[in-house]
Amino acid sequence: MEVITIDVVQKAINSFVNEDIYLHLETTNGAYASHFDESFFSASAYIRNARVKYEHGKIIGQGPFRVGLKIELGWVYAEGLTHFEIDDLGRLLLAGHGNDGKLGVALEISKTPFE
Repeated sequence: MEVITIDVVQKAINSFVNEDIYLHLETTNGAYASHFDESFFSASAYIRNARVKYEHGKIIGQGPFRVGLKIELGWVYAEGLTHFEIDDLGRLLLAGHGNDGKLGVALEISKTPFE
């Protein structure tokens, strides 16, 4: 993955507008940390292969970045994004890594379902 370049990521986001896409969105603050420290408050969210169509998408910020996707009845967004990749299958993979290098958030967009 590379450090986010807004122009490149925005172009990739635009390439999926008004297409049926599959979305992966995941966030965690260390879901397994509570196994080692009962006082640690664990929170996370996970959705995979949500089929949506967005009419507008935008990346904003100075880094970490936020991506918002306007869907028919609302919004999907991810905040804290730092890195991206467009893989061999043409999927846009975005991730946010904390100062410790751990994954905090992932937002992935694909024209085909994720495995």
